[in-house]
Amino acid sequence: MSNFTGELLAEVVRAGVVESVHNGHLALINSDGSLAASVGSIDAPMYPRSSIKSFQAAAMVRHGLKLSPRELAIVCASHSGGTEHFEVVESILRGAGLSVEDLLNTPDVPLGRAEKLAWGGQAPSRLAQGCSGKHAGMLATCVINGWDTKTYLDPEHPLQIAIRQEIQTLIGDSVLSTTIDGCGAPLFVITTHNFALGTHKMRISSDPVHQEVIAACLAHPEMVAGKGRLTTTLMNQIPGLFVKDGAEAVELLSLADGRACVFKVSDGADRAFPAIVSAVLKAWKINAEIDPVLIRGGSHVTGEIRVSHLLSEL
Repeated sequence: MSNFTGELLAEVVRAGVVESVHNGHLALINSDGSLAASVGSIDAPMYPRSSIKSFQAAAMVRHGLKLSPRELAIVCASHSGGTEHFEVVESILRGAGLSVEDLLNTPDVPLGRAEKLAWGGQAPSRLAQGCSGKHAGMLATCVINGWDTKTYLDPEHPLQIAIRQEIQTLIGDSVLSTTIDGCGAPLFVITTHNFALGTHKMRISSDPVHQEVIAACLAHPEMVAGKGRLTTTLMNQIPGLFVKDGAEAVELLSLADGRACVFKVSDGADRAFPAIVSAVLKAWKINAEIDPVLIRGGSHVTGEIRVSHLLSEL
């Protein structure tokens, strides 16, 4: 198979017949930083998307960003777009002497299902978009350093240079290239393996910056995602587990002892996340209550999404 396609991670089974498959790449890291297992091409280029927000937040804190834990958690978030999320984002902006009008992220409707329904027919907005917390943190960091707030999304802006340096320090390698994420911010191409290694390093780091970022997310999982989302549910359920999802089916998990996992589903669909995450947690000997994705025929359950033998044997 090609580098892009990867290997089989999960399959959709209807009435005993495999109907669809989800291939991808997965890197599982031991607490000592060694590679415990891999699936697919973990050294091929990949976009980490929003799963890398904790790395970006660390660069902001390192350059003077001072926020409450709740505020810092939403800087790392792909929030669902509830009123509680909006209030925290606006709090960050007010603290920097700014407002929602200063945000330059892509306008959108809320990410969460219930929140999107509550939004109704309102026009997309920058506040509602799931990355507004990250952008508020970026703007606040610019104000603290006297950097231009109108060009903070330029890849060569001092803020983005600092973020790139933080990512490179954590992954132990140079980023492969730079493009633009869906929210409008620079997006740095890395590999699944390096991303997992960086995740491991951040969890065992004695650097107070890294510790502050992770502690904020662990204390406020409802800010990192939202009610009913797998990310928040798992972090509430399992003490010390950090989880961060990203667009196009990227997922990051880590534990306090340094065990880490990053995976990317090649087709960009996240419906296999519950099955894949369950397999990773099982490999870590962690019991979790994760609702499976059921395949229905009418009102009856006729199948399931199950992981491949490559994951069941982790």
